[in-house]
Amino acid sequence: MGRHRKQPATTVRRSSLIALTGLVPAGLVGVTAASTDATSTATAAVEHDLLPDVDPEAGPELAASPLADIVEVAHAEARQSPSATPVVKTVALPGDRVAADLPAGPLGIPGIAVAAYQNAEEQLAVENPHCGMSWSLLAGIGRVESTHAFGKADADGNPIKAVYGPVLDGSLSGNNVIYDSDSGVLDGISGYDRAVGPMQFLPETWHRYAADGNGDGVSDPQNLFDAALTAGRYLCDGGLNMRDLSQQSKAILRYNNSMAYVANVMAWSGSYSSGLAPKPQDLPRIH
Repeated sequence: MGRHRKQPATTVRRSSLIALTGLVPAGLVGVTAASTDATSTATAAVEHDLLPDVDPEAGPELAASPLADIVEVAHAEARQSPSATPVVKTVALPGDRVAADLPAGPLGIPGIAVAAYQNAEEQLAVENPHCGMSWSLLAGIGRVESTHAFGKADADGNPIKAVYGPVLDGSLSGNNVIYDSDSGVLDGISGYDRAVGPMQFLPETWHRYAADGNGDGVSDPQNLFDAALTAGRYLCDGGLNMRDLSQQSKAILRYNNSMAYVANVMAWSGSYSSGLAPKPQDLPRIH
C-alpha cells in the first residue's frame, strides 16, 4: 500500500469471461471480515520470484447455450452463499508459468486484472450493496500500488513474480517500523513486516480481511482475485459508501494518509472508467 500508518467500451464483465474464455475459476464466494486500522507501505512495491510449487477457444455461441446459463446460475448462487473461512497462505507455484493472454482493458490494463477487479465489484454488490464499490476504484488502487502486478499475471491471476514492498525496518524515510506479525508466513521474512501482493497488504491486515476471490478455499495475497476482493472489503469497512466522494477519500486514506495518494487513485479510477488517460496535473507526486 502507500505510506504505512499502524468504459467501459473495452471492459469485459466476469460473466462474459466465464462464457467466452473459461479462465475465471468457478464458485467465486465471499467470506466475513473484521475491522482494522490502516495498513500500507511507503514506496513502490518490488518484485521477487515466486516459489516453485476453460477453454480459451470457446466462442460467443457458448453464452447463449443452456450450459452457459447453468454455469452463470451456479456462479450467482455461489456469490450469495457464505463459505468456510479460507486458508490464508501464499501458494507455491512453478516458475515456468506464462502471462494470461486476455485482451487488455482501458488504457492497456491487463485483461486478467480487469477480470479480478470486476469480479470483486460483483461480489461486493451482493454482500455489501451499500458500499457501491466500482471495479475502476479497485483498479486505481492496483495501478498505484503495483501497476496491476507489474502487468504480468497468469490465467489464474497469480503474478509471474511475487510482489513485495520494502522491509519496514525504519531504514526508509517516511516508513514506520513494523515488527513481524506472522513469522514470515506471507511476506517471507522474519523480524519485520513488509506489504505483500498486488494490492500491498501487511500480513496482519490481510489476516483480518482475508477473502477468497476465486473460490479455491485459499486466501492468497499474491492472487489478483483474492487481493481485489480483500481490498474492496477493506475500503468498504465501517459502512463507507464509495458513491460519496468524501467517504471514498476517507477509504483511500486508509491505504496512504496522503491527499496526493488519494488524487492519484481517483485520477486513475476515473481514467479507467472513461478510457481517457489522466493529465499530469492530476497525478501529484506521492511523498
